[in-house]
Amino acid sequence: MLHSIQPGKHGPFGEPMTHAVQACVHCGFCLSVCPTYAELGQEMDSPRGRIVLMKQALEGTLAWDAAQLHIDRCLGCLACEPACPSGVSYHDLISPFRALAGSKFKRSATDKLRHWLASQTIPYPSRFRLALHAAGLGRAVRPLVPAALQSMLDLAPPSVPPAQTWPAITPARGERRARVALLIGCAQQVLDPDINTATIEVLVRNGVEVLVPSAQCCCGGLAWHSGDLAAAQSFARRNLAAFPIDVDAIITNAAGCGSAMREYHLMLRGTSDEARADVFRKRVVDVALFLARLGLRESPTGPGRPQRIAYHDACHLANAQNVRREPRDLLRAIPGVELCELTDAHLCCGSAGSYNLDQPKIAAALGEKKARAVLATGAEVLATGNIGCLTQLRTHFAKLGSNLPVRHTIQVLRDAYNPRAKQG
Repeated sequence: MLHSIQPGKHGPFGEPMTHAVQACVHCGFCLSVCPTYAELGQEMDSPRGRIVLMKQALEGTLAWDAAQLHIDRCLGCLACEPACPSGVSYHDLISPFRALAGSKFKRSATDKLRHWLASQTIPYPSRFRLALHAAGLGRAVRPLVPAALQSMLDLAPPSVPPAQTWPAITPARGERRARVALLIGCAQQVLDPDINTATIEVLVRNGVEVLVPSAQCCCGGLAWHSGDLAAAQSFARRNLAAFPIDVDAIITNAAGCGSAMREYHLMLRGTSDEARADVFRKRVVDVALFLARLGLRESPTGPGRPQRIAYHDACHLANAQNVRREPRDLLRAIPGVELCELTDAHLCCGSAGSYNLDQPKIAAALGEKKARAVLATGAEVLATGNIGCLTQLRTHFAKLGSNLPVRHTIQVLRDAYNPRAKQG
């Protein structure tokens, strides 16, 4: 019976997980939107199948290791949530389950090493930058690198852009319309720091004062989605303390980061910080949504010619934050832009945090399909709202022999304000 899970048995996560399991009526509407079910064709690699596995593991009728393969294969893209007629909160189940399973799943030595390397580098910009430079050396001696770690070499970009820094406060241009604090991210600072520069430029141009808190850190999403609850909670608490309360919003420009910060109340459930986290997460707003609500005070001029732009929905922007229309509206505000929609737009590109490190074959298959769908539109540029998606699709365009530019939505908008300026 679906109600046979005992909420109190699994600590503070028991209640939300029980509700999520109870809501599922196994109708199968999630099957058609699940990337891993589409790729693998197995019931246990669908949301419905995984819910059964998680329920049985929580009840003690199935060994945790028996569920591990299929739980590990879940992208956490949450495409199942908007497709579900019963309103199953899958996000209340998958990450808490992984947090509980962290000490129960058996990992090989190389898997543990890969997870440790990712956790000790990606959330820390200076370490991550060094790691990417070291990847160049690793490629030179690739045969000596363990197979389980070679996915890291494959995903490392051939070069790293110069580091950028941002003022603690950038005043609004003209009359101030709002005051916000910006999360600058960890991986994004290294892989494409211009996204933060563009974000500040566009916000300031539209009358927004931008604060960049110096004590901020990784959003905690990487740890949260990989089952490292202690690290996720540590990052969350640091950001709760770092971000000021006297701002109109906490702005994010990476879908995964925004989604993670909006789950701080779940990460910190049952702790003395839960109430504060619940207030905090309601103030977290993606930059596209914030600008759409505020309204553009100054219209972009555009490139002065028609331009075809394809838009890719980052899963944790569209599914986790329900932000779909607003980025498209910002792009359509640029004169001459023709927005191109993708075939199977709901399917994940395969990035999903560290997923392309842990499940490289599935991630590569999804990445290639997404890249081909973009190229089929004939667009001149691809816009999206998440650094993981940008990195994944740049990699797969290169593999397909395409140099199609991949830009953050906010970079495209910034460039449209400065059509004669050469942007990085």
